[in-house]
Amino acid sequence: MQNNESVNLVRDVEAYVVPIGTKVTLQKGETAHISQSLGGSYTVIVNGNMFRIDSQNADALGLEVAAKPQATGAPVTAESLEKEIWNQLKTCYDPEIPVNIVDLGLIYDCHLSALAENSYKAEVKMTLTAPGCGMGPVLAQDVQSKLISLEGVDDVNVELVWEPQWNQSMMTEAAKLQLGLL
Repeated sequence: MQNNESVNLVRDVEAYVVPIGTKVTLQKGETAHISQSLGGSYTVIVNGNMFRIDSQNADALGLEVAAKPQATGAPVTAESLEKEIWNQLKTCYDPEIPVNIVDLGLIYDCHLSALAENSYKAEVKMTLTAPGCGMGPVLAQDVQSKLISLEGVDDVNVELVWEPQWNQSMMTEAAKLQLGLL
């Protein structure tokens, strides 16, 4: 969701400078303008600079941290897990673009391999909209964190790749429509 809500930080919080990806600490009491709140992460403007705040730090914005799903203990099939993985990938967003990384065309491959019964490794190949984007490691960590939280996923490898080079034709029609490109 895009909004322009202003909040005062209720505690010091780690954030990443967008687009370079440098980790910084925003100070308690600073005013943050929330410009994007998608997939559990927050893009904020503080003193004219853009930052990304991870979901586990929502409380610093005075917001509720989302509860993690409880494990059911039920058997996990590769087919159901693959579907859930793609659903999770659709909850990862570029901090500057209000479209998930799947619809942006940034996920080139996702492969599951069995480690043991009800235990899988997810291997993801993804790219970025620009090779020099400093947010690559942040987005890759977001993917890894979201996938490792799934029941049945016990290992995740996220590889940033540059071939083929990303271009706008890789976006879904829904993404292009949302961004006003159709």
